[in-house]
Amino acid sequence: MRILLIRHADPDYENDSLTDAGWREAECLADRLEKEKIDFFYVSPLGRARDTASVTLQRFGRDAEVLDWLREFDPQIWRPDDREKRHICWDWLPEDMSGDGLLYSADGWLDSAVMREGGVREEYERVCRGLDGLLAEHGYVREGRFYRAVRPNHDTLALFCHFGVGCVLLSHLISCSPMVLWHGLCAAPSSVTTLLTEERREGVASFRAWGYGDVSHLYAKGVEPSFSARFCECFTDDTRHD
Repeated sequence: MRILLIRHADPDYENDSLTDAGWREAECLADRLEKEKIDFFYVSPLGRARDTASVTLQRFGRDAEVLDWLREFDPQIWRPDDREKRHICWDWLPEDMSGDGLLYSADGWLDSAVMREGGVREEYERVCRGLDGLLAEHGYVREGRFYRAVRPNHDTLALFCHFGVGCVLLSHLISCSPMVLWHGLCAAPSSVTTLLTEERREGVASFRAWGYGDVSHLYAKGVEPSFSARFCECFTDDTRHD
């Protein structure tokens, strides 16, 4: 099985849609995906993901199933550097995250005091249940940290979603803390992350990332990836700050 985790194109967050640049990115993405064999399409209910998917779906003459657990992962916490307002649970300052070793643990990150206070576990487990339920429908049943291949196949599933929830899905598939992914990886708008099953022993499958955050479809068209995925490279730069 192959899974494509696709981040929405450059977002117009105020209108939950895409910017003009985002629509161009979605076209480049569709140019790439229409050359591939994709068997099933799934999409977040949020507008920016659905708009991104719409261009590809039109090329395929297909519809996508809307899955609520693919919406952006947005539990709120009181971040260590700001107790005056709540922040999305994965937006931390590096110096604060690095001071809490639990956040690096696949088993312990949800037990961090900040995550417990924000009730993050419930939403994380809801998303993981949704993913495991979908994979079970396609022949792969979760057992511990691996999947029982009860109906192994070469199907490709395309999931149009968001950076935050994409890291949640990836963390569950490869058994690591999503905090490491949220802060250590960058998925530009319209990027594609590819995972493949490996069945080294009959009936026992695991997922392995073959590529993360690929934007080759943009470079192929001479389109510069949107900066909205990143923060400034140097603090004095005239690019995105907090």
